[in-house]
Amino acid sequence: MNVTGYNEMSSVKKSIICAVCIALCYILPLLFHGIQDAGSIFCPMHIPVFICGLICGWHYGLLCGLAGPAISSALTGMPPIAYMPTMMVELAIYGVVAGLMMRYVRTKNTYVDLYLSLIVAMILGRIGAGIVRALIFTRGAYSIAMWVSGYLITCWPGVLIQFVFIPTIIFALMKAQLIPLRYPQQKLDMPRGQIEKW
Repeated sequence: MNVTGYNEMSSVKKSIICAVCIALCYILPLLFHGIQDAGSIFCPMHIPVFICGLICGWHYGLLCGLAGPAISSALTGMPPIAYMPTMMVELAIYGVVAGLMMRYVRTKNTYVDLYLSLIVAMILGRIGAGIVRALIFTRGAYSIAMWVSGYLITCWPGVLIQFVFIPTIIFALMKAQLIPLRYPQQKLDMPRGQIEKW
């Protein structure tokens, strides 16, 4: 399937973007280090993984989702070793699903494509992480109530931040011509921070 837009980028450029996103997986959590439970509330490491998957594709999203938390844990202790495997699964699913969705979902509206990809990736990533925790890492000590609390209630500020900033960042990169337009035949216009309806 020939997909216009992000696939026009060279593998070198995708690799650079992926490397930057992996670095951000280390840097962004440090900015929230002084806030108690900031990681579980604001989910700063999720943002670069989503961006990597959406822009570069599922291969790079997978790499970022696995390498980001591993490197951050090794250098800063965040996430803790006990929680890192589950988080790697969650973020890997985010990167893979976001990349696949952007490859195959073509609504002719970049905004709609982005939000559909984000929503599906968020849902599947949280479900996947919950299943892994229930069956492997915290077997017998994990419940639906704990999943709802950890993956839906506690992190709602982070989800809101992701919905606001991730599409904004991607459109800004398009407007700056750092990444290709998803639909080159359509014009990108953000006169007041809004996307013109195509």
